[in-house]
Amino acid sequence: MSEYRILDADGHVMELDDQLREYIGPPYADLEWHRSYSFWPGLTMDGYLRSLRKRGGWAGGGSGPSAQDWLAFLDKNHIELTVLYPTQGLTHAAIQDRDWAITLARAYNDWLYHRFMKVSPRLVGVALLPVQDIDEAVKELRRAVEELGMVGAVLPAVAIGGKLFSGEDFYPLWREAERLDVPVSTHGGLSFPNLGLDMAANFTVAHTLEHPFAQMRQLVSMIFEGVFELFPKLRFGCLECGIGWAPWMMDRMDEELERKGQYSPRCKKKPSEYFRGGNIFFAVEVEETALPLAAETIRPDVILWASDYPHERDQRDFKHDIPALIGRKDVSEELRRSIFFDNTLRFYPRLTERLETTKRLAATG
Repeated sequence: MSEYRILDADGHVMELDDQLREYIGPPYADLEWHRSYSFWPGLTMDGYLRSLRKRGGWAGGGSGPSAQDWLAFLDKNHIELTVLYPTQGLTHAAIQDRDWAITLARAYNDWLYHRFMKVSPRLVGVALLPVQDIDEAVKELRRAVEELGMVGAVLPAVAIGGKLFSGEDFYPLWREAERLDVPVSTHGGLSFPNLGLDMAANFTVAHTLEHPFAQMRQLVSMIFEGVFELFPKLRFGCLECGIGWAPWMMDRMDEELERKGQYSPRCKKKPSEYFRGGNIFFAVEVEETALPLAAETIRPDVILWASDYPHERDQRDFKHDIPALIGRKDVSEELRRSIFFDNTLRFYPRLTERLETTKRLAATG
């Protein structure tokens, strides 16, 4: 594996309320907090139990991986660095209280910076943004990138009231992301509310559908409503939902626009042209049979590799992931190298500085 340069486009921290408390600002900082209530809506708000796993599976004995745990994982798997996304923060868009949403996003970003990014240049963060107030989201993106050195942002795909990110109120955010030259990614997390999965009593059913469906809604609406026409330099990522659905969706959207284009006047080109434009990225699963098809029909340089550590696989299972992609006979050597390294650097161009810092530190011992 050491012959490949590998960047992790999407790993995770597991933020704890007790740790975040230190970074909560006014007017909440001086209030008494009862720990029976979490700061977040909670990944169990959809009624599914996510917190219990086989013993020994989570680094940190249930507290989630620390910075040192993450560095050990990177070393063990010959990964140069990881881009870290939240866990409970994936419920952030479901927060109803605007002021609290703004405060909590800021606290999370400060916590991520101090607990991980300051420890090592190999641990890189993306900002959690409050979709409850886009003006504040713009300010927080600017602060996170320019002051904290973060390389992008995440918008949890399931938001209050089924909110879609294609509306004009989001334009200032896309404009700022273009100016800062950082990507914005969606990420699934909740099966409920507003996805129509609240009657799926089987968690396997819900989890199979929640990540792709939540992000399909966002991407389809953004393309048809002209977001990528108006903001052609915006880089947008669909994470942890595979890529096999993308060629099918691209074809279906072309057909829909041909028949019902009068409803989407801001969509000036075929949807497939936006898919192929090079600024919409997808994280692939290592065994997806549709990977070669996606590389051919969309383009090969928008496909990312992500560990998703420590969510779905701990090290006992994860050790097979990278070899599985390397061993595929239907994926060329060139494509493998692009997926592992080049495409992630193209998606997050600000990683270049972190890589240079890592190299300089290694050279000086």
